[in-house]
Amino acid sequence: MLLKGKRLLITGVLTDDSIAWHAARVAQEEGAEVVLTGFGRGLRLTRRSARRLPEEAEVIELDINDQEQVDAMAAHIDGKWGGIDGALHAIAFAPADALGGNFLEASAESAATAFVTSALSYKTLTVALRPLFIKAGGGAVVALDFDNSQAFPMYDWMGVAKSALQSVNRYLAFYLGDDRIRANLVAAGPLSTIAAKSIPHFDLFDIAWRDQAPLGWDASDADPVARMVCVLLSDFSMATTGEIVHVDGGFHAVAMGTGAQYLAQQEAERRQAGGET
Repeated sequence: MLLKGKRLLITGVLTDDSIAWHAARVAQEEGAEVVLTGFGRGLRLTRRSARRLPEEAEVIELDINDQEQVDAMAAHIDGKWGGIDGALHAIAFAPADALGGNFLEASAESAATAFVTSALSYKTLTVALRPLFIKAGGGAVVALDFDNSQAFPMYDWMGVAKSALQSVNRYLAFYLGDDRIRANLVAAGPLSTIAAKSIPHFDLFDIAWRDQAPLGWDASDADPVARMVCVLLSDFSMATTGEIVHVDGGFHAVAMGTGAQYLAQQEAERRQAGGET
């Protein structure tokens, strides 16, 4: 079994359609022991989703921007396991005015919120768990990314935050290598999760991927992404760090196709309808 005996923290689980939930499911199927985190009003949903896993998982409350909760989470894991082998960072948020074509109008506060919650939090989580990784003799952190080699209309400051996440990943890989802690990203194609529904006109991403990805893309199937997350959390990736692995049907590898052009066309029409130039 790929993850037999591994102790994993999986953040960002809300419902059982989330990438993080599927990663937890596959991890359990591959022999791992899993603890989930939830946050605020969504904590009830996380606990409900935890019961739908092959084995019900413990849920810890974690607001990644609350240092007291971060410290309490690490202390709880230490008391439970005395170390940790892997963690999935599946935490992201941008205020509504930082998305949906509002790039030029978004406030500095909203851009900063997107950065702190979606990128800096990767460092926050990893640093909190670092002593537990060291106790275990090393391990792996994985974060969920979205390809940022192009500007995607409507994604706006979340796209900038994801670019920052890629840089954070490289620095974590550099600074934690001596501790035998690996840091990698999985750049997933668009998936129909609750988080995705907060992105205006998310359906346009789905159209673009289905049109352009060489292998095709099913936005309702998180399993391929979850499996790659588990590979990177396993000993099969012992010499891989600072990497971005694309699980997007190959979308990132080909030149702009009609789907991406459709996105650009929709954005141009939106601006024209609004009297913008």
